Amino acid sequence: METPKMLRNILFLLLVSTLSVSAAAQSSAWPSPNKPITFINPFPPGGAVDAFGRPLAKQLSTQLNDSIVVDNRGGAGGTVGAAAAAKMAPDGYTWLLGAVHHSIAPSMYVNLPYDITKDFEPIAIIGSVPHVIVVNPTKFPKNDLKSIMEAIRKNPGKYNYASTGNGTSQHLAGELFKMQNKLFITHIPYRGTGPALQDLVAGQVDMMFDTLAGAAPFIKSGQLIAVAVASNKRSEAFPNVPTAQELGISGFVVSSWYAMWAIKGTPKDIVEKMSNEVQIALASPEIKERWAGLGASVPKMTRPELATYINQEIVRWSEVVKKSGAKLD
Repeated sequence: METPKMLRNILFLLLVSTLSVSAAAQSSAWPSPNKPITFINPFPPGGAVDAFGRPLAKQLSTQLNDSIVVDNRGGAGGTVGAAAAAKMAPDGYTWLLGAVHHSIAPSMYVNLPYDITKDFEPIAIIGSVPHVIVVNPTKFPKNDLKSIMEAIRKNPGKYNYASTGNGTSQHLAGELFKMQNKLFITHIPYRGTGPALQDLVAGQVDMMFDTLAGAAPFIKSGQLIAVAVASNKRSEAFPNVPTAQELGISGFVVSSWYAMWAIKGTPKDIVEKMSNEVQIALASPEIKERWAGLGASVPKMTRPELATYINQEIVRWSEVVKKSGAKLD
């Protein structure tokens, strides 16, 4: 008569034991002593990397039941913070947030104190926002891409484009467009997106190759006209804006992407754990909704595919820098 009761007790003990082992395995990914996880953001607070990094950190903090601190260490186009991160202990408690700028930096800065491909291990692209060609409505006779290009060809040197600074993706997107289409447009660098867009809206400059997220409010208000998006497909946020490829400009695909890296040497089980948790976070309804508001998508890539992509981006932007003669301030 006691046998069923004994069996229930044994099964209960086995279940408790299994759950305890599972919990121990989960917590053991991060070694003792347990401490807050730090995401180093090598750009100033309030920028695009913060826009993606902070919501991600919050979501991961909930998933991991652990505190995650975002440490902004801005300076020199993201290179100061990246150099600091490269010197941190690879114990799984420090991670690097970054962006497309880290694939541009090797060709813009001499003697970088770190190597993004050797000192770090890519974890995931956490967001990607296409660039868009926007113009001031009063600057061109007709505000479609072919007419704009024709006006530039007929008046070499008359027109200019704003960027968020020398060596930024907005700058090099403009240089790539010029090179691909053999156009002469004067580059006007600004210190940040805000001042550049303000002068574009005011008519102080003619056009810009900004990210869709940055230009979106001005496109919606009619202060700027979006003539083409630099992506393989139209943006869901602006389905009426054609891609450059649809308009006959092949190869003009530019995005500002944002990524997360582990410090080289971080234990494999921790890298695997964080990688899996990031993918879960990016698939959450909260993150999806927020990214949609930024006009962002998350390209599906494995870690090896991401490493290959970053190397391709380094080569691509190196060629643009070399051919255009782009230099820092």
